[in-house]
Amino acid sequence: MFHGAIAMDIEERLAIIMRNAEELVTVDELRTLLIEKEEPTAYIGFEPSGIVHLGWVLVAQKIKDLTDAGFKVTVFWADWHAYINDKLGGDLENIRTCARYMEDCFIALGIPADKVEFKYASEVLSNIEYWETVIKVAKVTTLARVKKSMTIMGRSQDEAEVDSSKLFYPILQATDIFCMGQDVAYAGLDQRRAHMLARDAAEKLGWKKPIALHTPLIPGLKGGNRMNAGAKDPDAFDYKMSKSSPDGSIFIHDTREDIARKMKKAYCPPEQEFETENPVLMFCKYILFPRNGTLDIDRPEKYGGPVSFSSYEELTSSYFGGGLSPVDLKSGVIDGLARTLAPVEEYFRNKPENYEAMLGVLKGIGKLR
Repeated sequence: MFHGAIAMDIEERLAIIMRNAEELVTVDELRTLLIEKEEPTAYIGFEPSGIVHLGWVLVAQKIKDLTDAGFKVTVFWADWHAYINDKLGGDLENIRTCARYMEDCFIALGIPADKVEFKYASEVLSNIEYWETVIKVAKVTTLARVKKSMTIMGRSQDEAEVDSSKLFYPILQATDIFCMGQDVAYAGLDQRRAHMLARDAAEKLGWKKPIALHTPLIPGLKGGNRMNAGAKDPDAFDYKMSKSSPDGSIFIHDTREDIARKMKKAYCPPEQEFETENPVLMFCKYILFPRNGTLDIDRPEKYGGPVSFSSYEELTSSYFGGGLSPVDLKSGVIDGLARTLAPVEEYFRNKPENYEAMLGVLKGIGKLR
């Protein structure tokens, strides 16, 4: 076990793992795992598919939380899954170029590279045992459930009829967990259906059920309510920040000027009923306070002068109480995001090769943002 986790008791480790999490299935299972296993394992899978946006900062922080709590974490580059999902022109070399770039992004965002293993799906899929597990999982999973789970790949259930390879996707995602022997499957809330499919299959097959950990999805700059996302599917999560919407997203390579330009039009209502739909506040809650500890706003004297908040609760109390305007909140968030992303700019200034290769891929397929 990592030395930092040895000094913590079980409840302290639980608190670290669960902070800023949306859901944990289940707390009791995780507590038992921490008691019984010296170095538990967790994984998160990614389709390598484009330029990294701000939501990855939250993910990087949770990966660090897991390593701080004594986990060995695997970052799983789902290259064949991305191929099935038609990413980057459906070209595996483009997809793997993107994975190399994304690995740089995580290191630039501060994850402890010595405590994280980067693994490609192609390393796992080459084993016959993997495909035996695929068949076993498929045998205990209905076609209806597979089609319902296709929202994990940004697809509607109706699209299952377009390309039969896409029906494999949820089964492969569950199989990944079993074949790597992971104790905890971590992802954004949009991947919940895949994790529940895996837990259900494990129960039917008499296998160890993976614990499922989910963090919130950061809203795009236009805001929106995830419970109303997608007319046909309330779990489609169309409101989340996405690389496919450049003006509705902040990318980790954006300059301060880019951030300021985009934030100017960001949805930022001062009413508490819209709190979780407000991307500016969600940046504060899930990115700026966890990373920086405070939010400092250099407000003009005529509007009350500079102000500093030491917690999200303190900030929202002022904002919803009328003590802070949307313009001033956005100003502080622009400064905070620029500060948070400064190490990323420095990292890629010194090591630009994989980022430049990724830009070349996007240019080659006509999707350079």
